[in-house]
Amino acid sequence: MRRKIIIDCDPGIDDAVALMLACASPEELEILAVTAVAGNVALGHTAANARRVLEACDRGDVPVYAGCPRPLLRPPVTADRIHGETGIDGSGLPPPTRPLADGHAVDLLRDTVRNAPGEVTVVAVGPLTNLAAVLVQRPEFAAEAREIVVMGGSAGPGNVTPHAEFNFHADPHAARIVFESGASLAMYGLNITHQVRVDDQVLGRIAALRSPPARAAAGMLERYRDSGGALHDVLAVGHLLRPDCFGLEAALVTIDTSETGRIGRSIVERGSGTNARVGFDAAAGEFLDFLLERLARY
Repeated sequence: MRRKIIIDCDPGIDDAVALMLACASPEELEILAVTAVAGNVALGHTAANARRVLEACDRGDVPVYAGCPRPLLRPPVTADRIHGETGIDGSGLPPPTRPLADGHAVDLLRDTVRNAPGEVTVVAVGPLTNLAAVLVQRPEFAAEAREIVVMGGSAGPGNVTPHAEFNFHADPHAARIVFESGASLAMYGLNITHQVRVDDQVLGRIAALRSPPARAAAGMLERYRDSGGALHDVLAVGHLLRPDCFGLEAALVTIDTSETGRIGRSIVERGSGTNARVGFDAAAGEFLDFLLERLARY
């Protein structure tokens, strides 16, 4: 049975490759919608980028909903230094031809999950603003969602500050709401995503595929490699497709929202209760081979 999913994202180069992996896996995943949030770049870009990628993958039928244009409480931050001015610089993808879906991402998330309790998984790979807004409106969302798979945080050092990963740093208050919600959570933080990186060999294999999505991925990842090439958001989709490639452990995750240099830090404690399953180990080579096999389907 295919798993019903909504992908909440802020494309972003690694978000774009995550979307490509999901679109290449129709036997396993039924993409109900994509919801965009401000993060790597402003909302206007992330909502357009999601449609650009879906159209490149011949999945322009998947509706894209625009969501929250800024964090709950803090000023917006972006990562355009990493992802480029548009968010997917290097992709060569044209502007989208299809409009945004009518309505707000928060309403779409709330109503879709409410109408199919226990059936819909949310793959959240940007700041968690949209999800936090849903949970404030409807706390029952936490129990109604089948699972929320989060790319964010770290069980070790951060990448924006010594303590915080970008998504949680961008909206720490939203991350705190999600992790205190009681939802079934799987967390892929920097400590595991840094184990799966694009190197010259992997980039060459992607470039050799020559399909429009693969060419776009190669162009983006050529730029992205300079920042380390970790396929952060791709692992959250991989969690649904190849769980055997990842080792997760139950842990208690708390989010620092203090107005200090540690804001956005995720404190991961094993053996002190649990509110999430946290990724620690990845079979990187096996997962990268799987990703290449899926990209070769285009």
